[in-house]
Amino acid sequence: MEILAASAAAYALDVIFGDPAGIPHIIIGLGKLIAALEKLLRAVFPKTKGGELCAGVLLAALTPAVAFGAGWGVLYLCGLVGPWLRFAAEVFLGWQCLAQKSLADSCRLVYDALESGDIVRSREMVGRVVGRDTAELDAAEVTRAAVETVAENASDGEIAPMIYLAVGGAPLAMLYKAINTMDSMVGYKNDRYIYFGRAAAKLDDLANLIPARVSGLLFVVSASICGFDGKNAWRIFKRDRYNHLSPNSAQTESPVAGALHIQLGGSHNYFGKLVIKPTQGDDDRPVEPQDIIRTIRMMNCASVLALILCLAVRAAALIF
Repeated sequence: MEILAASAAAYALDVIFGDPAGIPHIIIGLGKLIAALEKLLRAVFPKTKGGELCAGVLLAALTPAVAFGAGWGVLYLCGLVGPWLRFAAEVFLGWQCLAQKSLADSCRLVYDALESGDIVRSREMVGRVVGRDTAELDAAEVTRAAVETVAENASDGEIAPMIYLAVGGAPLAMLYKAINTMDSMVGYKNDRYIYFGRAAAKLDDLANLIPARVSGLLFVVSASICGFDGKNAWRIFKRDRYNHLSPNSAQTESPVAGALHIQLGGSHNYFGKLVIKPTQGDDDRPVEPQDIIRTIRMMNCASVLALILCLAVRAAALIF
């Protein structure tokens, strides 16, 4: 029951407050931990393919373990003081693992810049939330990038950690966020990380295997609830959900593309190199800035459905 209540409270805090400035954040701490471990492991292991693979495996093992241990330790120590302090800590740590409002706010800034005709600012804003090179993107490409990041990160940033939070409390949610943050920092197929980041990328794929598919189905349902083409969202989800270099990213991008009758994905430059990617959806119409707001609406709806689903499953497990 504590996890049920803490999950609901953490979700409410994220929706209302997002990530307030000035409060120390778990993700920043995880980022510093990953950077420090990378520096240490690169110094210890030889700069060969085998050495970098081994160092990457060790990074992928240590980072989630430290995150889980830290979360468990905080809850244990707070529990020694009293159950209410433990509950407050569970809520706070769970809140920090969720990122719905911050993602929505960041992409609304992209929308605002596009609507005002400020292409330079729109590139700057979208560059804060995507990994691709943004300096040469036109308005349609900026819009598409924002839509894709809302769709993909709705799973990574909100629904997946919510699932882990409901299953194993804040420590398991922190373990998931450590894996996801690690992938975002080292899981690239460039010269620096092709070997070192391989274990982190594979672990992230595994951690998101079920949550991404649950998220995709929730987006299909949300498309209908929000007044978009739910039938086409389901059709494109079934057809294109594996049209991506990642086994998980298109699970949520494909129903969004179908719901809005737009095409997402395709090739982009990363760190100055062209990466060839498949597409999701049909090019029935050009993308427009309003598609960012539409995708945020579907994300918000899908996250509410995810919360209801998580609470219902957890409550059923307690009863039966």
